[in-house]
Amino acid sequence: MNDTSAVLAFDMGASSGRALIGEIIQQEKGQPGLLKITEIHRFPNTPVQFGNHLHWNIATLFQEVKNGIQKAFQSGYTPESYGMDTWGVDFGLIDRNGELVGIPYHYRDTQTIGMVEKTCAQVGRERLFDESGLAFMPFNTIYQLHAMVEDRSPKLDIADKLLLTPDLLHYFLTGQQVCEFTMATTTQLYHVKDRRWNTQLIEELGLNPSMFIDPVEPGTIIGHLQDFVCKELDVPAIQAVAVASHDTESAVVAVPANSPIFAYLVCGTWSLLGTELSEPLIHPDVLELGFSNEGGAYGTFQLLKNIMGLWILQECKRQWDREGEGYTFGDLVELAEGAQHFRSFIDPDDLRFMNPPDMTTAIQNYCRETEQPVPHSKGDIVRCILESLALRYREVLERMEKLTGNQFSGLHMVGGGIQNELLCQFTANALGRPVWAGPVEASAIGNMLVQFIANGTLKSREEGIELVKKSFPIVSFDPHSTEQWNEAFAKYSGITRGLRSG
Repeated sequence: MNDTSAVLAFDMGASSGRALIGEIIQQEKGQPGLLKITEIHRFPNTPVQFGNHLHWNIATLFQEVKNGIQKAFQSGYTPESYGMDTWGVDFGLIDRNGELVGIPYHYRDTQTIGMVEKTCAQVGRERLFDESGLAFMPFNTIYQLHAMVEDRSPKLDIADKLLLTPDLLHYFLTGQQVCEFTMATTTQLYHVKDRRWNTQLIEELGLNPSMFIDPVEPGTIIGHLQDFVCKELDVPAIQAVAVASHDTESAVVAVPANSPIFAYLVCGTWSLLGTELSEPLIHPDVLELGFSNEGGAYGTFQLLKNIMGLWILQECKRQWDREGEGYTFGDLVELAEGAQHFRSFIDPDDLRFMNPPDMTTAIQNYCRETEQPVPHSKGDIVRCILESLALRYREVLERMEKLTGNQFSGLHMVGGGIQNELLCQFTANALGRPVWAGPVEASAIGNMLVQFIANGTLKSREEGIELVKKSFPIVSFDPHSTEQWNEAFAKYSGITRGLRSG
């Protein structure tokens, strides 16, 4: 490990973004350094409805990124590089003059309704999985693009290059058009076996293969801030590093596991439960159970399952906020703690919870349809959500063990959702095995580690993991009331499987 170094990480989620400084602070002589992270800028990420479509406010996001760079230097830091991680699948189109074509669509936009079925009917469900390794999530890039083809969008006629969200923001800052590997694998247009864009599939869908740039690996230095950015912000031309720019893969880089075989849960708006492999696992059972193979950093693949996550609770709170109820998340957790346990369950991945106009009504209707007690109080609703998530995590973890043949002694939980300690405890209870929670800022930390390795400050990912273990607390949650949770799991499974089969 070299002398003290600093990097700037942008970590963007579906509702907010942050700029954070990472510094390796040297301790006394002979003692290893510690990673210190400091949030210097936070900003909302609010989608905008234009007519019939939901879009990302990309211009505002770019301005907030520039604000973050400027604040870093104004605060006295001198980062030698910056990195960008964001949600997956979404993109911007660039014309041959280098201009942005239109406003990027939001992955919850309704244009993709029915597109999974249309695309599978055209190219074949088994083939699509066999070549991409991905589950059929309705918001995947392939379905967004197929919807544009079906709509005869003129944007495709003038598009020269497709840039996924972090690559688009890099382009605005550096002028370099690149595609980062982990993001490419979220599109369902990347051939995971051949390690290339699936040109034949792209052409069959009526798209231009030349739009797709050959991916670069995480850790690639892709350029420097452009002159106009440096002049506008009065900052030096620091270098840009393509980190593992899909936020899930960035978080996995920072999981403080003691073994190469481990299970993790990246917990936030979405929950991503998975394990790291050296090769994608392409098997009919993986397809049928809805798992995905996404590219990771340093020659890895992630076998994982998308679970709706704390989005359901966030939407309930947003609804209650609009109604004038001033509850914090802490307040809602406290109400849940006092509510009756195992009263009602939902399947968090039922599509009715994807983007309903009224989340609490959607939960109540699900319970009504499945002949369960209908939750009405806020405590009952929140407890229903948290217990259901924990039981869903168990269901997915057990399926993952069958797919891989690996048995996991516990579960690493990382991300902002672990601040909900009740959910962590419920998860340990449901699994009947320990949960190790931390670090909270996993995506930003993984972003920083890749930069430090690219800059030569750290020698390897393994050295980075040791740095994480020394720098951040890990809280253990041991399982309680295992017998009652086993009974609850049996009840949950009967309810959710019954509705799925229907």
